[in-house]
Amino acid sequence: MFEKYLIIFLVSMVPLIELRGAIPYAVAFKLPLLLSYIIAILGNMLPVPIIYLFARKVLVWGADKPFIGGFFSWCLKKGESGGKKLQEKAGRGLYWALFLFVGIPLPGTGAWTGTLAASILDMDFKKSVIAVLGGVVLAGLIMGAASAGLFGALSSIFN
Repeated sequence: MFEKYLIIFLVSMVPLIELRGAIPYAVAFKLPLLLSYIIAILGNMLPVPIIYLFARKVLVWGADKPFIGGFFSWCLKKGESGGKKLQEKAGRGLYWALFLFVGIPLPGTGAWTGTLAASILDMDFKKSVIAVLGGVVLAGLIMGAASAGLFGALSSIFN
């Protein structure tokens, strides 16, 4: 059982997959949803301060390096475009926009991208982390409900 929870924790830390992949895993393996949800949130939030404080510096440093430059430049462009879209749409409600950007589980959104965008936009650290945490909680609720509904429907079809 510990191994499955460790997988949930680690999967929720992976960029682009994050909690959106960890919650369906927990539901598919019939693990207790509340504990899985808490573990996935912790795993998804663990990299957030590191991303905010260091990612932009590392990406700028590596953007012109051989082998990694293309990927690092892509990450910078992704963060900048996400940040600019947030800023344009949100205006004064930038932290609410960050919350929704992270909270609505669509491809390319999530804690990693949202935190990188907050860092690139020089948003307040504490407010950004709170907005991202709220978004992760919302995404977890949406994914839990969607996963339980999908897997419940599939099990009733195939049983």
